[in-house]
Amino acid sequence: MRIAVFGDVMGRSGRTALIERLPGLRRRLALDFIVVNAENAAGGFGVTPRIAEELFEAGADILTTGNHAFDQRDDVDLFDKEPRLLRPVNFAPSNPGRGAVMAQDGDGRNVLVIHAQGQRAMPQAIDDPCAAVDRELDGITLGREADAVIVDFHAETTSEKYSMGHYLDGRASLVVGTHTHVPTADDQILPRGTGYITDLGMCGDYDSVIGMEKSEPLRRFVSKMSGGRFAPAAGAATLCGVVVETDPATGLAATIDPIRVGGRLRETLGRGDEG
Repeated sequence: MRIAVFGDVMGRSGRTALIERLPGLRRRLALDFIVVNAENAAGGFGVTPRIAEELFEAGADILTTGNHAFDQRDDVDLFDKEPRLLRPVNFAPSNPGRGAVMAQDGDGRNVLVIHAQGQRAMPQAIDDPCAAVDRELDGITLGREADAVIVDFHAETTSEKYSMGHYLDGRASLVVGTHTHVPTADDQILPRGTGYITDLGMCGDYDSVIGMEKSEPLRRFVSKMSGGRFAPAAGAATLCGVVVETDPATGLAATIDPIRVGGRLRETLGRGDEG
């Protein structure tokens, strides 16, 4: 099975580029299943029903979020209505929605997607992500009940992300980090067969400060004073993610490769295909 996961979609620039390119990428990369982190898709803060539907229509099978999941407060009921939209599994049980879903690809193979959030240097007081992921994996054996297990770990620190990767090594097909909006160069297969990357990066304009137009972040760094609100950068977006191919017998990762398409970053697509 060939699965792609795309990092945080940042504002109009990121979502427009992804919506335009995703159908072609599905064909070109022969993708069976696509996960997209959409927590910054609505002006940098959260996701709306309209945006979620546009991403699904473009080819996303599952949308994940993160600490900005409920920023669009008038639309939080979407998390109860739409099972393909996940908030972190270790949010309070009283929160809308769910943090994991067993979905199927076009051939009826089961893909378990789990979305968790880290605890280090994050704004919310949340439950232990390891225990929450364990609960979702209880009774699930990779290669039997689930043909693939994908974990989006939305976290700030590299050490916590690596710890989650090693904690799940051999139990998940792929563990990806999201949240920091900068793609890391450590895509790899861990010793027991789990694909891993510390951060996918964002789908957004990299002529920015992690996706935001530069003037306000620079003002705050230099003057220590706010001059206005953050606004997503509006230039050409680079789409960032990874594609993993799983072993049909075990569900573990056979290959993992970065995706960087468009915008400012050097393009790479699949196994060494530049551009």
